[in-house]
Amino acid sequence: MTDETPDQPLRAGELAQRVGVSKDTLRFYERRGLLPRPERRANNYRVYPPETVARVLWIRKILAAGFTVDELARILAERGRGGVPCRKVRDLGAAKLVEIEERIRDLTESRDNLRELLAEWDQLLEDAGPDRRAGLLDALAGRGLGDSPSLRRSDTETST
Repeated sequence: MTDETPDQPLRAGELAQRVGVSKDTLRFYERRGLLPRPERRANNYRVYPPETVARVLWIRKILAAGFTVDELARILAERGRGGVPCRKVRDLGAAKLVEIEERIRDLTESRDNLRELLAEWDQLLEDAGPDRRAGLLDALAGRGLGDSPSLRRSDTETST
């Protein structure tokens, strides 16, 4: 990927290669209003102005920050109508941070539960010996939500 801007218009394949996306992605961005419809040549090839390279890279950075195509399309539509969506952008960013923090909490709890499960399995394996079935998956299936100290801890934390 490069941010060089050529002096001449780019065909879809050239633009896609330059910015590291597929031609289908470019068409998708056009349909969603993130990119203006390109000019068509006599041979029906789509050609994009040189500044489209920077625009697609900009879109990719916004999406990488966690914004969705739909959100970006709404923001750009509002901006295109003369609106000032800056506060909406900020609010969306704050909501995304909350979602990420919730996912981190969920992943942390899953990690802790898996650590406990592995410790239980290690004990079952030790008790069974090297040539006997330890029933690890059966032990997992029989495990209730309340069987895990970390799950009990999180249940009491959410009920207070």
